[in-house]
Amino acid sequence: MAKPESQALSCEDILLLAAFLIALAATLGALFIGEVMGQMPCTLCWYQRIAMFPLVPILGLSMWRGDGVARPYAVPMTLAGLALAGWHAGLYLGIVPEAIVPCTTDGPSCSGPSQMIFGLPIPYLSLAAFAAILTCLLVPKGNQT
Repeated sequence: MAKPESQALSCEDILLLAAFLIALAATLGALFIGEVMGQMPCTLCWYQRIAMFPLVPILGLSMWRGDGVARPYAVPMTLAGLALAGWHAGLYLGIVPEAIVPCTTDGPSCSGPSQMIFGLPIPYLSLAAFAAILTCLLVPKGNQT
């Protein structure tokens, strides 16, 4: 009986897996906050979800197929999400000279103390997730001969 070949993951595969797991964790976290905790997302959070949710199947299918074609599809979505999350974090920090318009006291808000996860507000976590995914997708492939 032949021994099955053990296939080690390449650095590129590990980075794609990391990007997939980050996107999956962010998606499941957003769904948990909205569906289980019943907290409605603000407008900017909705837009960030629109950029994050499709990353799970795009990165997952690319991993499963082993073809690495996720970059042309995932990078633009990640950049859009990063820009939105950066704007949202800037509003939250007060760097952007406007009040947090999408997060109001009488409507959906991500600025209250109940919207902290691991001591960080949701806009910061979204920014970190998009930045980490982008980093995983843009790390050079290594030596190509």
